[in-house]
Amino acid sequence: MSTSTPTTQATTQDAQQKAARTAGYYLASLTLGLVTASLGPALSSLAERVSASLDEISILFTAIALGYLVGSLLAGRVYDRAPGHVVMGTVLAVLAVMMVLVPLAPRLWLLVGVMLLAGAASGMVDVGGNTLLVWLHGQEVGPFMNGLHFCFGLGAFASPVIVAQVVRLSGDINWAYWIIASLIAPVAVWILRLPSPAHINQGDDPAKRGSALMVVLIATVLLLYVGAESSMGGWIYSYATAAGLSNEAEAAYLTSVFWGTFTAGRLLSIPLVRQFSPRATLIAAWGGCLASVGAMVLVGDARLVLWLGTVGVGLSMAPIFPTMISFGERRMPITGQTTSWFFVGGSLGGMTLPWLIGQLFESMGPRATMSTILGDLALAAVTFGALLLVAGVQDGR
Repeated sequence: MSTSTPTTQATTQDAQQKAARTAGYYLASLTLGLVTASLGPALSSLAERVSASLDEISILFTAIALGYLVGSLLAGRVYDRAPGHVVMGTVLAVLAVMMVLVPLAPRLWLLVGVMLLAGAASGMVDVGGNTLLVWLHGQEVGPFMNGLHFCFGLGAFASPVIVAQVVRLSGDINWAYWIIASLIAPVAVWILRLPSPAHINQGDDPAKRGSALMVVLIATVLLLYVGAESSMGGWIYSYATAAGLSNEAEAAYLTSVFWGTFTAGRLLSIPLVRQFSPRATLIAAWGGCLASVGAMVLVGDARLVLWLGTVGVGLSMAPIFPTMISFGERRMPITGQTTSWFFVGGSLGGMTLPWLIGQLFESMGPRATMSTILGDLALAAVTFGALLLVAGVQDGR
């Protein structure tokens, strides 16, 4: 005879529903990683497909980032007014369709349009996953949020391998994007079938309560950080091949090494951030980024330095984004509006720096790639230093 009570059964069902919804957000984040990291290894093939040069095709980075920016801005209002899973499932379905259309676009302007819509859908999925996870788990969201970002890195790590292997086996880029689309579609169905978490009112905008300067500084740091991350993931393939440091197959694996070490760094940072403060973690992370990219700039002709530097950058960049949020949370209430500005900053970074590198790549040569990333990281470190000063004043030190 069963000894379970209606209360016990309800608690079990609630836990199972939480687990199912969390798994859905994790899978959505994983597929988002697949989409995000697919462009770098596919860039040359797509350029040939639409008869464009590398500086012309680099506008795809801008299109994706611009779409992501628009999607992020719209997402907060939409998720606040509609059932979250209906929104998220729908935009995942749109993202799957866009992945099907990417290799079919015969002209650059059509490809730009597809990537723009893909970026908008990606922005809404990203904001939705973070928002819905908070609504689902409340104050216990910490470890689940780390898991969400780890899943993104896992997808970003797998994406270049999928692209490289599919191109090797089939001879073209089509099936790489169609496989990614086939992985997104069932996630959309999974989320649509589950009940949405209850909406939570995040409160007033902290910028109206004297924290505007910190919001601007954190958003600026994230702008510069995401610009460097997107540029490393998007241009390391083209940099390695054009600089004669690797062939196409090795460059694809180099891209995977970046995303793989980035993912490993996210996983390793979970116990580390429990031992060290966000301030100490971020100082170490910026130092590792500057040292790794600086070595690649100073010893640009050494293949070993390229691989070791890529590993160093991946590990060092991994904790920056979530730890920046934790840093802000210790000094001001993080509302939905504030989070939107953080995502806007990141979107602008992903939109501008990869595009700038594309303009410099052919006019100044591939070496401009790492020099530009190094300059961006140096500026980010200076801005973070200003943030520490403001935080010190706020803390009364």
